[in-house]
Amino acid sequence: MSGAETVTVGAEDDGVRLDRWFKRHYPGLGFGAVSKLVRTGQVRVDGKRAKVGDRLVAGQAVRVPPMDREAARQPAAGPAAKPRPAVSARDAADLRARVLHKDDHVLAIAKPAGLAVQGGSGVARHLDGMLDALTFEKDERPRLIHRLDKDTSGVLLLGRTAQAAAQLGKAFRSRAAHKVYWALVMRVPRVRAGEIRGAMDKQGGAGQEKMALDPEGKAAVTLYSVVDQAAQKASWLALKPLTGRTHQLRVHSAAINHPIVGDGKYGGREAFLGGQVSRNLHLHARAITLPHPAGGRLSVTAPLEGHMLKTWETFGWDPDYAEDPFEDDGAR
Repeated sequence: MSGAETVTVGAEDDGVRLDRWFKRHYPGLGFGAVSKLVRTGQVRVDGKRAKVGDRLVAGQAVRVPPMDREAARQPAAGPAAKPRPAVSARDAADLRARVLHKDDHVLAIAKPAGLAVQGGSGVARHLDGMLDALTFEKDERPRLIHRLDKDTSGVLLLGRTAQAAAQLGKAFRSRAAHKVYWALVMRVPRVRAGEIRGAMDKQGGAGQEKMALDPEGKAAVTLYSVVDQAAQKASWLALKPLTGRTHQLRVHSAAINHPIVGDGKYGGREAFLGGQVSRNLHLHARAITLPHPAGGRLSVTAPLEGHMLKTWETFGWDPDYAEDPFEDDGAR
C-alpha cells in the first residue's frame, strides 16, 4: 500500500466534480469508496475538507489517502459494457450536415426537433448514441455540454476534448453563456418586453413529473421581448433564460398566460392555434455566445427549420431576423 500523495489538478480536469475526478484517475475505486474517503476527511482539496460534488479548479491540490494505488488505477471488474449500436449511414450523414461550427475544441450542431439528446426509458434513438459520427479527425467522441428538450430545436454545443468540455460547462454554470430562444406563443403580451420571475420545482409522481412554480423551489428568471405578432392571436417572442431550470421557458411562458404553441404539457388545450400551424412545440434555441476554450468568444446561430420555419412563412415573418433584443444585457 502506498502512502498519501498530493496530486495537482490539471487543466483538462478544470470544472470536473471531485467524484468524477477520482473516477477518471482511480477507476478501481467505486463511488461508495470515494464517498467514504471524502466524508471521513481523508480526501482534502487545498488542505480543506471537501464534498464529492465540489468542482475542482486547475491548479488545486488533491490529497489522495494511502491505498493500493496500482489497483485503484485499474478499472473495476464488472459486467462488460454493451457496445454502442453502430450509427446508420443515414443518421451519420444527417448529423454531419447539421454542423454549424467546428474547430479543434468545439462542435456546434443544429439539433432537430424530435431527437432526444440522451437516452432513457423507451428512448432508443438519441443524439448521445450517434456522437461517434462526429469524431471527424479526432480519436475521441465529442462530449455533451448541455441539453435541449427532445421537441426543442436549435444550437447544441459539444466539447471535442475533456478540457474544452470542462471549460464550456464552466461557462454555462457561471452564466457566462448568452442564450437566445425563439418561441411562438398564444396571444400577445400587453407589456412587450419584460422579466419573468418564478421559482420552480418538480411535482407529480413517477411518470407524471412536471415542473411547476413553487415559492420554495429554485429561483428562475427569464427575459422576454415581442419581435412580431399575428393580430392578437399569437406572437413571436425572443426569450433569454438567466437561469437553467428544466422546462423553464415553457413554465414561465404559461405562467404569464402566453403558453408556447404546441406545449400541451404546460399550456393545456389552449396551447394550439389550429389551421395551418403545426401542433408540435414551437421553441427554438436560436443563438449562443460564450467564452471560447482557446480564448475570445464563440457565437453560433441555428436557422429555423421544419414546422417552425413553415409557421414563420405562414405569418410572413423573417426567419433570418438578426437583431438580438438582449444584446445590451450581455451575459447577465
